[in-house]
Amino acid sequence: MTDTVKFWFDPSCPWAWMTSRWVDEVASQRDLDVTWKVMSLAVLNEDNDVSEEYAAFFPRALRYTRLVQAAQELHGQATVKALYDALGTRIHPGGSTNPDEVIPAALAEVGLPADFAAWADSDHYDPEMRASHFDGMNRVGQDVGTPVIAVNDVAFFGPVISPAPRGEAATKLWDGVVAVAAYPGFFEMKRTRTVGPIFD
Repeated sequence: MTDTVKFWFDPSCPWAWMTSRWVDEVASQRDLDVTWKVMSLAVLNEDNDVSEEYAAFFPRALRYTRLVQAAQELHGQATVKALYDALGTRIHPGGSTNPDEVIPAALAEVGLPADFAAWADSDHYDPEMRASHFDGMNRVGQDVGTPVIAVNDVAFFGPVISPAPRGEAATKLWDGVVAVAAYPGFFEMKRTRTVGPIFD
């Protein structure tokens, strides 16, 4: 049986990146139909009192989110996933904090023209981006972050994992998370993080 999965991510979030690598690993072993959708840490925190350092990150994050939303609108799902992978590889394991380097290289990798980069600085698709964001958040509440996953319409935040499991460990975690999330009375399980994102 095919599981229908929706995955909301902010391209800048290292924890969403880790979780997306896990979903990719599960999809290599299970029949998953995954739809990749943007959410925005900038939008999530637009009315929150955050540190100056965190607030300074939002303009950069928003550029990536706008770029991926434009790819969705103009080129569809296949390009969304390819662009997320190309951006994320440079941002996360690559460690780049310069979107003026990341964006052109990612566009070239996925075969989009260099002038597509202009969408990163355009609010043209902000209504669609915000609709995607709130579609995810409204399923789980406003007190969580990225990623949000819905499996067969059962939505949950996370899981927050590091490193991303491989092989049988990936599918065992998948089965456990999906089973727990499917229980209507389940809301939260958490422990303090003891490691940061461990990239392959």
